[in-house]
Amino acid sequence: MRLSLDPHRDGSQLVGGRGRPAPLTEAPVPERDHVVAASETVALVLGEDSPLPESAADVEDLVRLLRGHVAQLSARTAPGTPALLRAQRLCSDSIPEGHVPSRVYLVRLAEATQELMAYVERGGPGPISVEGGRRWRKPTVNVLRGAVFALALAFLVFAASVPWA
Repeated sequence: MRLSLDPHRDGSQLVGGRGRPAPLTEAPVPERDHVVAASETVALVLGEDSPLPESAADVEDLVRLLRGHVAQLSARTAPGTPALLRAQRLCSDSIPEGHVPSRVYLVRLAEATQELMAYVERGGPGPISVEGGRRWRKPTVNVLRGAVFALALAFLVFAASVPWA
């Protein structure tokens, strides 16, 4: 089931039955990181638990999303980068006819997008600097668990070494 994206539906709600539209707040919406959005789409295609698209329309939707992510990430990548050239070459190709060839093309495009995302995350040379400073990689859950365990063990050793008064 697809939800309607009609912007007029939200603004037409009535307040208190007086016939006035509901006030809309003009809060600034933070721009979503393109790498995160692209990784979610790539996970839809390459994830182990994600099924292959059933219809040709699903394949076209995913290809359209991936092509959009490549266009957004290309703005943060230096021209002539091998990852960018490969992704742009796949984006310029048309979707092959047939069930298996279209799914193979979709997977290859997702892998190229993933390679381009990795290049952007590494902070490869690009025309746009995201934050200007060093970007730290996000620690995995197991690293965090290990750090908490080591800290708890250190506290336990410290507590055991303090004399009873």
